[in-house]
Amino acid sequence: MNNPAKRYFPIFVMPTLIAFLIAFAVPFALGLFLSFTEFRTVSDAEFVGLQNYIRAFTDDTDFLSSLWFTVKFAVMSVISINVFAFLLALMLTRTVPGTKFFRTVFFMPNLIGGIVLGYIWQVIINGVLYRFGYSITSNSVFGYWGLIVLMNWQMIGYMMIIYIAGIQNIPTDIMEAARVDGAGSLTTLFRITIPSVMPSITICLFLTITNSFKLFDQNLALTAGAPGKRTQMVALDIYNTFYSRTGYEGVGQAKAVVFFLIVAVIALAQLRFTRSKEVES
Repeated sequence: MNNPAKRYFPIFVMPTLIAFLIAFAVPFALGLFLSFTEFRTVSDAEFVGLQNYIRAFTDDTDFLSSLWFTVKFAVMSVISINVFAFLLALMLTRTVPGTKFFRTVFFMPNLIGGIVLGYIWQVIINGVLYRFGYSITSNSVFGYWGLIVLMNWQMIGYMMIIYIAGIQNIPTDIMEAARVDGAGSLTTLFRITIPSVMPSITICLFLTITNSFKLFDQNLALTAGAPGKRTQMVALDIYNTFYSRTGYEGVGQAKAVVFFLIVAVIALAQLRFTRSKEVES
């Protein structure tokens, strides 16, 4: 007997497939083609081979410096966000008064737009630094840690909710058996809790890695790359190359392709590693 679900499967898949082609596949293919051309508009593109990629790494030193700054930022933000989010999730899954209120409070910053968030933290940080005769753009160190604080404040609550869902799905009989066997808090944490929430860790790492690398709005609003482009992340560098430098549209597109490949490789490697840990646990 034919399965009705298989019969109508193409009908249900078609809208999603069309949306994927229009919103991602076709623009990506067009962008990849334009990275090998010199153009002002799509209709006047002239093929130049690998010239744009060579110029991106040789003529423009800002790209490599912004890439290195982005890597340093991503490493610190991914570690700090996930550590603090996991610790908050552990505290807010205990039966203490006010846990629902605190979950809501910690999650709310994720609802604020990146541009607004950047200007809010610019005012806060400058309000502190002005007392000492500095501003957030006086030194790249201030901008770096300002972006770290901003990113943590925005994403910790979001990651916390995912970790809470994972912790609450741990079977209670396993936790009770551990207590009966005399397992301490640290033993329970590393032998039961962390292995049990590996699916949540996989999701949170993926989200924090991708969001950290592609950060743009917050970087633009908080420092705009100042001082001297030393706090400029890759997404902002691509934007400035593409829209602020005539004749560099193809170079900007080449940078975007390289950036996409780097983030894709890192994200896929992380997914493969953490999923292998899920199987082990």
